[in-house]
Amino acid sequence: MNKHLDYLLNKIHSPKDLKNLAHNDLKKLAKEIRNLIIEKDAAEGGHLGPDLGIVEATIAYHYVFNAPEDKIIWDVSHQTYPHKMLTGRSLAWLDPKHYKDVTPYSNPEESPYDYYAVGHTSTSVALATGMARARDMQGGHENIAALIGDGSLTGGLAFEGFNNAADEKHQLLMIVNDNQMSIDDNVGGVVTALKKLRDSNGKTEDNPFTAMGLDYKYVADGNSIKAMIEAFESVKDIDHPLVLHINTLKGKGYQPAIDHKEAHHWVLPFDLKTDKTTVSAPKTPNVSSVTLDILKKHIENKENILAINAAIPGVFGLDEIKKNYPNNYKDVGIAEQESVAFAAGAVKEGVVPVLFENSTFLQRAYDQLSHDVAANNLPVVMIVAGGGISSQSKTHLGIFDNTMISNLPNWQYLAPTTLNELASMLEWAIKQRKQPVAIKWPVNPVPEGSKVSEDYSEIHYNVEGGSKVAIIGLGDFYQLGQKVRAGLNEEGIDASLINPKSASELDTATLEDLKKKHELVITLEDNAIDGGYGQKIASFYGPSKMMVKNYGAKREYTDNESKSSIYRRNHLEPKQIVADVMNILK
Repeated sequence: MNKHLDYLLNKIHSPKDLKNLAHNDLKKLAKEIRNLIIEKDAAEGGHLGPDLGIVEATIAYHYVFNAPEDKIIWDVSHQTYPHKMLTGRSLAWLDPKHYKDVTPYSNPEESPYDYYAVGHTSTSVALATGMARARDMQGGHENIAALIGDGSLTGGLAFEGFNNAADEKHQLLMIVNDNQMSIDDNVGGVVTALKKLRDSNGKTEDNPFTAMGLDYKYVADGNSIKAMIEAFESVKDIDHPLVLHINTLKGKGYQPAIDHKEAHHWVLPFDLKTDKTTVSAPKTPNVSSVTLDILKKHIENKENILAINAAIPGVFGLDEIKKNYPNNYKDVGIAEQESVAFAAGAVKEGVVPVLFENSTFLQRAYDQLSHDVAANNLPVVMIVAGGGISSQSKTHLGIFDNTMISNLPNWQYLAPTTLNELASMLEWAIKQRKQPVAIKWPVNPVPEGSKVSEDYSEIHYNVEGGSKVAIIGLGDFYQLGQKVRAGLNEEGIDASLINPKSASELDTATLEDLKKKHELVITLEDNAIDGGYGQKIASFYGPSKMMVKNYGAKREYTDNESKSSIYRRNHLEPKQIVADVMNILK
């Protein structure tokens, strides 16, 4: 039920409804939008700090410009909640029954006011340059804007975009939302450049934007509706590229989000009275605690271990390393390409880099994984988080890492089934100096398991023997294999269950041996099937009589679909797999 019937926002169905509002009404609207963001995020979780900081600029943009004829591209688009509320989607914040009606990122399937499905960083200016050139070729005159910020300037594509924007001849507005933050603290030379601009009210001669030939304008208070309206009115329809640099406060309107910006960039559901999450903390040991314990042990042993990540230390629990071992920690900013190349450079000089990457962001560094690491066969160690089927936006799917990493030469991609197996794999990866090694963090809870100490230079499968059907469960889908095996046992089939340990290497001797007692091999992987582990198994058995059935995710972009629904559609429920096996055997 909409408990905010008295909100002015109920009367805003499109940006046109803003244009006749008085200044006081616009300020009231900003307060309403903030209240709704905080309420919904407390109930559902989501991006908090970025959206609270961009409210006034969003209202002012839509007050001045004429969307959707005028177009704005949101970088990362994790700060589009106010934009969505002003473009016909406010019910998804006004009424809890409709909280799930919209996706958390810009989405052209959802609204004509969104132009791209965007969830990764630093792309907006590059996209806008292409749109501006196409507009000019066709004689158009609409305003095209890119809003970049909240750390996005640390990504290399941002600089490529600005570089090419300087070549454009006509209107192109680049709004730099400078809130002095990324997800964690902003890092690198960009911090210095932006600080000089803020401290001089935009007057310093050390201006990277004007140095590239771009026009530039500064707004000291980007959280003032009046100042932002005046700024947008002054740059609207200007017939050349211009950078509008706005100084904003991340988390504005909610003090905990101001005081603890990293923790409130994205939040789990929380109690509005205490600001404490209502979601239970993960039990320990877990993948993060096991990994960090090993890193700390090696660091305290005076070994040259360097933990590297691209602006998301909280995802991996790296804040402790950052705080207590700063010489063994590097945050490169939101720049996955740089993180992998940085690791390649570090390992060449004798350091052991342990690179922390999120599966969905790793695709941005694919060239470095191949060209800089694999082609040079450098013993980089990489932890991959989030590599599995999830209910996230289609911009944040982690189902392609098997395909990316395991098909490159030299990379060994290990997939542990227990926490102790994870520990064993990481210890080996750190000690060996022959090849790059990636380890796939389980996304589903896995047991602690028994102690393991193994050399993974050659992969030898663990086989729990049976006959007729062999189940190969990769990584955390080994547990799915256990359930399938139990189901088949109820049908009178004593299936074999295999832990393959690696997504990239096959134990051909074991696979050959399975032919003696088995008719069917099924593979289970928490990733896309196409180009994945299971197809390697199917290719191995191609010339033989062995039947193979692969299970995993289809080659598709799911978008905010529940994991249970995705599992059901892909026949990943144990009962479905058992039924499939029985039908195949018949």
